[in-house]
Amino acid sequence: MTHTLFIKQLASELGFDHCGIAKAVQLDEDARRLETWLNKGMHGNMQYMENHFDKRIDPRKLVDGAQSVITLLFNYFPSAQQREDAPRISKYAYGHDYHEVIRAKLKTLLLRMQEHIGPVQGRGFVDSAPVLERSWAQRSGLGWIGKNGNLIHKQAGSFFFIATLITDIALEYDSPVGDYCGTCTRCLDACPTEALVAPGVVDGSKCISYFTIELKDQLIPDKMKGQFDNWMFGCDTCQDVCPWNRFSKAHQEAEFTPIPAILNFTTKDWEELTEEAFKDIFRHSPLKRSKFAGIRRNINFLSD
Repeated sequence: MTHTLFIKQLASELGFDHCGIAKAVQLDEDARRLETWLNKGMHGNMQYMENHFDKRIDPRKLVDGAQSVITLLFNYFPSAQQREDAPRISKYAYGHDYHEVIRAKLKTLLLRMQEHIGPVQGRGFVDSAPVLERSWAQRSGLGWIGKNGNLIHKQAGSFFFIATLITDIALEYDSPVGDYCGTCTRCLDACPTEALVAPGVVDGSKCISYFTIELKDQLIPDKMKGQFDNWMFGCDTCQDVCPWNRFSKAHQEAEFTPIPAILNFTTKDWEELTEEAFKDIFRHSPLKRSKFAGIRRNINFLSD
């Protein structure tokens, strides 16, 4: 219990908004769901989703002797929004790349644990390894998986990054909470491309985020014309319409302060952006994941 309290207090000091802990076990039910999802081809061209299946469903294959999975939520809801007449960008990409920011915090968390507790072994992950983050967040009492496939926290909504620290020490474990989506279907009804094919099931091969970010070096199919609702990088529609996000509050992380260009660029500014300027303005941004060619493709697709 002492170690658990120390970890949760330290997580808060490092800026994480919520911390939950679950016992490291094999996720049999998730394994069945993932296998079905893959067999239906809902991962599209994201072949990496097929890799390391055994590690995805069992954290003990990622960390020897793993006993606990610590899940941390980091708020990214911005205080300012884009111009309404500009190509739309998912809110998580307004500031600096979250991988870099949160990975540093995870390293600090593990180092401080080792200093305080002893020879703790562990590995931290943030959207960069075969880890079922949302399932672990749900198991550790941080919320439920909504009909839009996102983790929803009852007091704070869903605009969170999820980080995971798998460790070889036993801790006090949290209990899952209930599902509070009820009969609401706003996300299912609002999805521009009908990618939400069932409650909690996202057909990734239909998702705007897939087409604008994951679909590397390929043209977006013509059949998707007119369906993107002006989303140029990612999509927040299913979160924007979720009633639970009325509880979202602006984050306090300086690294996630919106890049001025994201708030101020007009459609014309994006269309006239050069590769040199892109590399300079967005050198620390998640937008670099799509590279200049991908951003240019997405803008052209919206304007055609």
